[in-house]
Amino acid sequence: MSFLIVIPARYASTRYPGKPLVGLKGAGGVEKSLIRRSWEAAVAVPGSPRVVVATDDDRIREAAEGFGAEVVMTSESCANGTERCAEAFDTLGGGYDVVVNLQGDAPLTPAWFVDELVAGLRADPVAEVATPVLRCDGETLNALLADRRAGRVGGTTAVFGNDRKALYFSKEVIPYTGKTYADDAETPVFHHVGCYAYRPSALAAYPRWDAGPLETLEGLEQLRFLERERPVLCVEVEGRGRQFWELNNPSDVPRIESMLAQMGVD
Repeated sequence: MSFLIVIPARYASTRYPGKPLVGLKGAGGVEKSLIRRSWEAAVAVPGSPRVVVATDDDRIREAAEGFGAEVVMTSESCANGTERCAEAFDTLGGGYDVVVNLQGDAPLTPAWFVDELVAGLRADPVAEVATPVLRCDGETLNALLADRRAGRVGGTTAVFGNDRKALYFSKEVIPYTGKTYADDAETPVFHHVGCYAYRPSALAAYPRWDAGPLETLEGLEQLRFLERERPVLCVEVEGRGRQFWELNNPSDVPRIESMLAQMGVD
């Protein structure tokens, strides 16, 4: 299956304006922008897929073209990354079996997450959309709970059925568990990784649907598929010793920089 990777990026983030251009220092002390680190994660995916940055902002376009990325300009009216991916795919003229949305705020996404995501969609002809989920260890779960206690909107969690089809995604920590877990303990909570693989038909339909009440309340674009009863496949991925965290708030910068240093990522 041929696939395209689109990295949607906007400057006017409500919670963190200018986030794609925020600098992140790696293990060697070299600072690279968030959008560059996300692009480097995308080009590391096996199979040499085409990678484009989709944005509506000239500052992001100039920065991305400066480090060699292909850029597709999209309209300011895109409500979220999925709508931006749909517009970019249409602008490029289609021609791919799968479109991957690698969020511009997920620079720690390992290449095998995307590889396994595309493989999962390929193996399930019913699913129109697939997304990775990563089982939380105690350290990650405690970090998610700490964000909520502090009033910060942090990572997203997912619950799914025996068929691996998503039941719900939330910025709250679900399912509820009253247990306390050691940092290295396995937990029943799954961290949703901000990455999607779409079949072109599902991606084309998405912008034509109005946002439903759940998407509006949670601010999670993938809920539009569930509210339209379109199956979303959750593909469980393994960290393989890599840490994962998304940049949602300014307080995430030192956390991600620490992870880059621990993993030896320049």
